[in-house]
Amino acid sequence: MKKMAVLASGSGSNLQALIDRVHEKEGLIAVVISNKKNAYALKRAKKADIPAIYADRSQVETDEAYDTDILKILHAYAVDVIVLAGYLRILTPVLTEAYANRIINIHPSLIPSFCGDGYYGMHVHQAVYDRGVKITGATVHFVDSGVDTGPIIMQRAVCLTGNEQPEEIAAKVLEIEHELLVESVTLVLNDQIEIVQKRTIRK
Repeated sequence: MKKMAVLASGSGSNLQALIDRVHEKEGLIAVVISNKKNAYALKRAKKADIPAIYADRSQVETDEAYDTDILKILHAYAVDVIVLAGYLRILTPVLTEAYANRIINIHPSLIPSFCGDGYYGMHVHQAVYDRGVKITGATVHFVDSGVDTGPIIMQRAVCLTGNEQPEEIAAKVLEIEHELLVESVTLVLNDQIEIVQKRTIRK
């Protein structure tokens, strides 16, 4: 089985979906890493007997040095694939080059809409609300050197009535995120996704 590292900054609900439906079935979650000391994701990992590590950004001078420390952890656990599950940091080339086409991210919109610099977490759902769009959703994609610019693996849509507040939009999108991430990670772990230029093809 391939080994995964899950990087998370928050509650870890997407991590929990991976623990419940992918871990020890389609692959192994070898380690969970967070840049937030009190992230509930770390507690979820410990409860599942998965190594949980807090990596303190304040202990190093640059983002590159921080990602170098993360890379050392990944190598120590022989990680094959990285999954970003609500990880609120932009990766440097230290990681994106070392794990090219092996880093998976989930974004709470239908890329290329509402993505890129500044579009993360509730900022995305507020922008969706402000623009009044009637279809939003989630995207799972590979991570490259840009922000939300890597090849798209899967997408799923959520229809809106226009009455939803940003928090309600977020809740609706989160409902599909878990399923979408599990399906996408499973495909990648089983070598069922081929990257052709900026596109992916399901084998």
